[in-house]
Amino acid sequence: MTAVATQEIPLVDLKAQYATIRDEVRAAIDEVLESMQLTIGPNVRAFDQEFARFIGTKHSIGVGSGTDALQLAIRACGVSAGDEVITVSHTFFATVEAILYASARPILVDVAERTMMMDPAAVANAITPRTKAIIPVHLYGRTADMKPLRQLAQDRNITIIEDAAQAHGALLEDGLKAGAAGRAGCFSFYCSKNLGAYGEAGSITTNDDGLADELRALREHGQSTRYYHPVIGYNARLDEIQAAVLRIKLRRLSEWNGRRREIARAYDRLLAGSGVITPESPAGGRHVFYVYCIRVGGGRRDALRKYLGEHGIGTQIHYPVPIHLQESAEFLGYRQGDLPVTERLAGEVLSIPMYPELTEGQIDRVTSAIREFMKA
Repeated sequence: MTAVATQEIPLVDLKAQYATIRDEVRAAIDEVLESMQLTIGPNVRAFDQEFARFIGTKHSIGVGSGTDALQLAIRACGVSAGDEVITVSHTFFATVEAILYASARPILVDVAERTMMMDPAAVANAITPRTKAIIPVHLYGRTADMKPLRQLAQDRNITIIEDAAQAHGALLEDGLKAGAAGRAGCFSFYCSKNLGAYGEAGSITTNDDGLADELRALREHGQSTRYYHPVIGYNARLDEIQAAVLRIKLRRLSEWNGRRREIARAYDRLLAGSGVITPESPAGGRHVFYVYCIRVGGGRRDALRKYLGEHGIGTQIHYPVPIHLQESAEFLGYRQGDLPVTERLAGEVLSIPMYPELTEGQIDRVTSAIREFMKA
């Protein structure tokens, strides 16, 4: 199989999206710079209201990153030294990092084979008297099954904090949006996300008035009134320029998510029978396809990735080393074989190009290359 010289198809094409909103973005940034209200100004306040309305919660608190969102939510929900927080190993490292920032212990459980999401049965088996919170991760744009997790949490008086960093606008099984089911929902607006800033940004959603007040103080060094610091907080503010960009993009998010679903349906159709496993796509808007993640068995994943790269097609592995096997997590005491589904996924998952501006021709090229490789 020889490489073909042709225009590259990136994993994500931020330039293509920018071209559709360039004039509006530049005008908004100019307006911010003319006003020189750069932190917690009119755009941050407006975005907090608009994003809360979009998610369907009473409050949204803009912060500096998705990691800030997790860290502040965990702190505000009362997690501290000696507590245990149950989450998954098949996620980005920030999920576990934020638990460790609180001096709590992450308890890592396996995911379900079909969904690649947190396995509620594994969670039930992992609960101890020290369990303070459960952090389900809505991964790849698909929501975890929250009904059994919420029942577990209610029965045991455990807090749920949703990691919705990859699920902007995705629905839960009961029709709520990701970020509206737990005591707090944590979002990242990293540039590649369905709703992405031009830098770092994040948000915490909640229906708890008291929690919202605490989070607003924590994002500004613990102050509720300027220069008065009843608690020690963080420098975790969302800035005005990022909020201005996010407000523009939020108005288009539902349309962009719809296009992602169209692309996913095309991928499903064109990859049927190819030998790769396409993602499980529940009905009812539960998947917004932050990435389109296929699985390639038989030890062929890395070879397929190399082949697609040679043909100008961008890919990514989310995530090649599970958190419980990371060098920095050795002190947690996990070993190879502890989370078998997670470990198998790490050797099989491959994300292929996914962004609203993908053309039909590009979709055909990606799927044709995959089929060509798999039949060889």
